[in-house]
Parts: sequence; C-alpha cells; structure tokens
Amino acid sequence: MPETRHQPYLLLCASALHADLAWEFADVIDKAGTVPVTLVAPESTAAAHFPEAELLNASLGEPQQLDYACTEITVQRLEHAAYLQITTALKVSRQPAHPAEGPWQEVPDGPDSRRQPQRLAPEEPTAPTSDTATRPSPAEAADRSAEVIPALLAASADPAGLRLLPTAGVPAEAEEDPGTETTTAPTPAAPETDGGENSGEEGTAQEVEESEAHDLHAPEIRILGPVEVAGVDSTGHGPRIVRLAALLYFRPGRSADVLCAHMDPVSPWSASTLNARLQGLRRSLGSDPAGNPYVPRRKSGEAPYRLSPSVRCDWTRFLQLAERALPLGPAGLPDLERALALVRGRPFRGRPLPWAEPYQQEMITRIIDVTHTVATYRTPAGPHHDLSAARQAVATGLDVDDAAELLYRDWMRIEAVAGNRQGLHTAVTHVQQVNRALDCSLELATEQLVNDLLNGSSAAVRI
Repeated sequence: MPETRHQPYLLLCASALHADLAWEFADVIDKAGTVPVTLVAPESTAAAHFPEAELLNASLGEPQQLDYACTEITVQRLEHAAYLQITTALKVSRQPAHPAEGPWQEVPDGPDSRRQPQRLAPEEPTAPTSDTATRPSPAEAADRSAEVIPALLAASADPAGLRLLPTAGVPAEAEEDPGTETTTAPTPAAPETDGGENSGEEGTAQEVEESEAHDLHAPEIRILGPVEVAGVDSTGHGPRIVRLAALLYFRPGRSADVLCAHMDPVSPWSASTLNARLQGLRRSLGSDPAGNPYVPRRKSGEAPYRLSPSVRCDWTRFLQLAERALPLGPAGLPDLERALALVRGRPFRGRPLPWAEPYQQEMITRIIDVTHTVATYRTPAGPHHDLSAARQAVATGLDVDDAAELLYRDWMRIEAVAGNRQGLHTAVTHVQQVNRALDCSLELATEQLVNDLLNGSSAAVRI
C-alpha cells in the first residue's frame, strides 16, 4: 500500500470466538481510543457477538466493498503448502525459551549509569538519537550488516594488534531443489541393520568432554556459521546430507517418519530418500579406527536412527568451554575467547529448517552472553585490560546478531575508554541505523549511554 501511516492495527482470530473471548476483544478495542483497530474473525462464531460488523465472503477472489475503509478489497488466501509452513514455524516458536541457569547466571550485568567509562567531551556535533535523523535507504539498511564489522575493526586504536576474525572458508549452502528428492518408487526401502544399541537419552553422548572422547579425530558437525561436515560436498545432495547429520546429532533416536517430516515439513521425504541420504552420509563420514561406521546401521526396522557417540559438534565444544569458564570470572577469559573462536557467523546460517530454529535462538543468546562477558572483563583498566580482544569479541557477536544493542553498548564503552571519539561515533551511527531499519526506538539503556558519552561532562568516571 502506498500509504501505511494511518492503516489500522489488525487483530486476526482464526479460532472459534466464544463469548468470553469476544468480550475481551471488545474491551481491548474500546480501550484503544483513537487508535484504529480492526478485528478479523470467523463469521460463524463472531457475528453473534459483533452484530454490526461487516461480513466478507472469504471464498471469493474478486474485489469486495469494505464500507469501513471506504474502498474495495480482495481477500487474500494462503496456498495449503504455505499454510503448513507457517503453522509449523508457529508451533516451533511456542517452545519455551531457555532461562539463564547454572553457569549462565554468572554472565555479568552491564555497568549502570553511575559506573560508566571515562566520558568524552563533546568537541564536535553529536550523532542524533531521535527519529528526526534521515532514514537510510533500503540499500543502506541492507548493507549495514556487511559494514558494521569492518567499521568495528577499523576503530581499533592499535590496528596492528587486532586479531582478525576467522573466515568460514566454505561457500554458502547450495539452494535446494525439492524436485530432486522425489522418487518414483513409493515402497519404503529395506531397513538398515547392525548390532549397535539405541541411545536412551537425547544429547547424552554429545555431552562428553572432548578430552575424554574415544576418537579425537572423529567427524565434526559445525553449525556455528554455515552448516558443514568435513568430507561432505557443498554441492549436489551435500547440503541436505549435512542438515540431516545436524538433525541426527541434535535429535537422536527418532523414527524414519519423524526424520522425514523434519527434513521437509511441507513435502516430507520418503523412506527411500531418507535411506539414500543416510548412505551418502555414511560413505562421507567413514568409520572409526575400530572399523565401526560413524553412521551405524540399525539392527531392526523399528530401531531409531542415530550417529556414533564419537561424532563431535562445535556447539557442544562451545558450551563446554563457556560453562567451564563463566564461574571463574576474569580467570576464565582464555576459555571464553576459545569458545568465540569457534563462531564463524550466525548459527545454521542460510535457511534453517523449523526444527533448528529454537536451537539457533538459544545459540545466538549464548554467543551474545559470552561476547558481552569478554568485553566486560577486557575493557576496564587492570590485569585483563585488552581493548583489541574486547573489539574482537564484539565483532564476533555482531556478526551473529547485528541488532544486539547490548553489544553496541559494549562497543561504545570500548571506544570511550580508548579515547577514540571517531570509533564512538561509528558505533552510535550503526546502532541508530539498525533501529531505524527495524522501525523501533533505541533501548533506554542505549539512549542514556549515548547521552552520557557524547553530551555529558568530561568528569572521569570509570567502570
């Protein structure tokens, strides 16, 4: 629509609108005052509670008059495949978030306004914090993620001492062609067999310390960036095979039907397609020194699928390092920085399947936690002071989530302590661009920090 400023807020109720829920909606709309609100609900249950509401025929594909809007509208409908895709994603998103527990409770809070880094005198006009600033063009907004990391690295007061971010070194996953997965034979392939035992609990084998692993040269599934498995091609069926490997690692002990649905919720794989991809994965990973395949064969058709307990994952290693280091405070910095060195970009970069999205969100949260912890310990003066290491950590975190305001605040504090006014302005400009592109305001903590560092007095107040 060319003009969206005065369009109403839309409430969409797809379920039966019983009397109590109708009253709740009516109460919300009444309290909205001058804010325009439109409730869209099924006529079969809503008409009795909203007798003056307009009725539209949802089966028509032609324009219909909507008197409330003084215009004609065409009712939009979803194809069944798109509907399934959306509902599957919504079911996944309803899973509860992981609260901070155990070692993650040791992540330090950000410094409050009374314990800020040394402020810089406002020697030049400050970057505006209000929405009166010019909005970036769509192209500029799209480029902000690519610009923010080089800008952060360039802001280093000692560029020669800054360690560069590790590069992925592997091309992005190839686009999938769903058509290549279909088979003409609907009969399931014969089950794979072997004499191995089934895993009783998810993730038990993966939680073993690397130092205690039986095979330190076992294949590693890398998901902290583009999904990769050493020995698996990035072309052809390779991207599907590595995603299947990740699924088997994170959700072991599943049946063929569950795996097929997870690999393509809209058009689930056939059993023969699943077995073909498993065979490809088995060939790619090979066997351990004792001759046991890293993708064991099942001993019966009812047995669940799994990987060898020796198969490793960079996410498991990240957690081992971080959870061991966090309770140690600044003494744990070496392990925290080793954990960040495993990060090659946004976890499951590309198009994660719905089953992977909750894991992706947890990983992003934990990476930000570790990034903030390193920056917090490396920024103040003292035995752990290292602004290059602090910038390195923040660059890694923003590469994972370029909208994490907590990390922009860390970046600002780093440049303030370094006395790098240009770097401070760069950080402020980037967080403003991100929020304008997202059409949201800065967090109060960010606004306060920007005002303190750019407009406050020059009194020396340190972390």
